[in-house]
Amino acid sequence: MSTHAQRERLFLADLLESAGPNAPTLCDGWRARDLAAHVVVRERRADAAAGIVLKPLAARLERVQAEFAAKPYEELIQLIRTGPPRLSPYALKQIDEAANTVEFYVHAEDVRRAQPDWAPRDVDPVFADALWTRLERVARMLGRRSPVGLVLRRPDGRTAVARRGAPVVTVTGEPGELTLFAFGRQAAARVELDGEKDAVAEVEGAKLGI
Repeated sequence: MSTHAQRERLFLADLLESAGPNAPTLCDGWRARDLAAHVVVRERRADAAAGIVLKPLAARLERVQAEFAAKPYEELIQLIRTGPPRLSPYALKQIDEAANTVEFYVHAEDVRRAQPDWAPRDVDPVFADALWTRLERVARMLGRRSPVGLVLRRPDGRTAVARRGAPVVTVTGEPGELTLFAFGRQAAARVELDGEKDAVAEVEGAKLGI
């Protein structure tokens, strides 16, 4: 049975392939080739991928990622499609689903929404709930750098507190849009922000996410 992560993996690979290696993305300074290299390194080079969260290892990550970005683009796409090697933790279905569902969703939107003709994507209710469940778990980590209180709210009223404090800005949107907002894609997320004008501006410009 296909999982959310597997479906998003194949969708991301298809998007990267159709966009081409030089297509823009929402990731600052990254073209599609750079994003593809990031995905491959994260799954296949744990020694370098640690630099994503550990600053002392960031230089190593950058070097290894550049090496992968220099590979043929078609090879990178195929590595994404086929997934991690058998001995990788990501090869385990449970870990893949937990770690990659949101990762691949966000990066797929990084490719889609950087194109001038992008349109909203229909997200089925089951997948929307899966995104929301994951967002609830990490909301405070993603919102830790918000300069004001930050609440994420679904249209049905369910909320997740991303940061406590005052004044408070409430961000309302579907789970996929809230996920993009919380991962630092504020400008691309289709959401509504409620709060004091200055507080809203601060949240819009904050460095949210990992």
